[in-house]
Amino acid sequence: MNKLYYINTYGCQMNVHESEKIAGILRECGYSEAATEEEADLIVFNTCCIRDTAEKKIFGNIGDVKKYKKNNPSLIVAVVGCMSQQSGYSEKIKKSYPFVNIVLGTSNLPELAEAVKNVESKLNKSFISVPCNERPQIKEDIPVYRTSGTNAWVNIMYGCDNFCSYCIVPYVRGRERSRDIENITDEIKSLLDEGYKEITLLGQNVDSYRFENFRFVDILERIARIEGKFRVRFMSSHPKDFNSEVIDVIRSCPNICNNIHLPVQSGSDRILSLMNRRYTRAQYLDIISEIREKIPDCGITTDIMTGFPTETEEDFADTLDLVKKVGFSNAFTFVYSPRKGTVAAEMEQLPSEVKKRRITELVNLQNEITKRLSLDYIGKTEEVLVEDRHPKLKNHYCGRTDSGRLVNFSGECAIGEFVKVKVTSSKSASLWGEYDG
Repeated sequence: MNKLYYINTYGCQMNVHESEKIAGILRECGYSEAATEEEADLIVFNTCCIRDTAEKKIFGNIGDVKKYKKNNPSLIVAVVGCMSQQSGYSEKIKKSYPFVNIVLGTSNLPELAEAVKNVESKLNKSFISVPCNERPQIKEDIPVYRTSGTNAWVNIMYGCDNFCSYCIVPYVRGRERSRDIENITDEIKSLLDEGYKEITLLGQNVDSYRFENFRFVDILERIARIEGKFRVRFMSSHPKDFNSEVIDVIRSCPNICNNIHLPVQSGSDRILSLMNRRYTRAQYLDIISEIREKIPDCGITTDIMTGFPTETEEDFADTLDLVKKVGFSNAFTFVYSPRKGTVAAEMEQLPSEVKKRRITELVNLQNEITKRLSLDYIGKTEEVLVEDRHPKLKNHYCGRTDSGRLVNFSGECAIGEFVKVKVTSSKSASLWGEYDG
């Protein structure tokens, strides 16, 4: 009988891509994808611990699968990823959820196949602990089962050395390790040969990529020389490392998208200092000015946090002012959530009602900006990579512009094609249009 797996993925694009690797490993172990958790023989939780709310949700969802274990005693349950990499969490999971068979962290995910086979052969509970390894070796031969349509994720590096005071990532993903530029280039060439039309380069801080004498700009230049019609995006950049060379190569290379995700986190110098971000408000605005000057149609997105410890009304006003000055295409906004083991968790925390009020005000402001910017597209014809059919409308498709804006449009075309779309209307963050050849 065919064995089935089901993967629950939480968190960032890095986790989404790692779930593709988990799927690749499990398929080599003889498993196929299940449509639901209930019919699965193996359930994987690929976890995130960046915020406390996400962690609580994951623990609740792990608890929910206990009922499946009662009906299917041979069901294998695995908890992997960032949450389980934290110190003491393997013991916590073992104590609170004894029906979990496998616990692996980010640094020993390649051992999943061995762990599954071990549980299968013993036909009983087997517990795999998480090694503490600040700089684990990069393993290049992990199979990948890609599920991201026309886009393919490609890691160029792993880990983080920044140690922002609010962030748990360096503790759960280890220190920075950069992949061999030849391996990156070979992977991208293979993906393009397979028919992928968009490549997204991944790293906690792509701008700090270093392999021998190669830097991030060298990767972009090398990829840009590959023949064929395709797009390249990347995430995420860090303002302290982002530089003019990257802007120049984006401007000069038509297959590198005019779309930059540059997390600012706060518009207050005092808060940026407490966050250990290592740039100032003025430096960030200088980068934005250079981007606008050299790439006027560039879509700029960001991450912004409200409610950081000790944030005053004046600090928050500085953030709102920066958002107005920049005019982000979109912003991923978050309420600060303390993470045990980080510096900020020990600082004076703000009341939840203050955080809620501020996030609401920030979201409303950004929505107004996005809506206003959307109006600028009306009447223009944009090149769009067709990503999928519209889930509800017949003869409608969706895709993104070079600058990263989502467009829904009518017409007859094929997924994976680059098409011209005339934008006719907008609805806040999304654009609507008609196929124009």
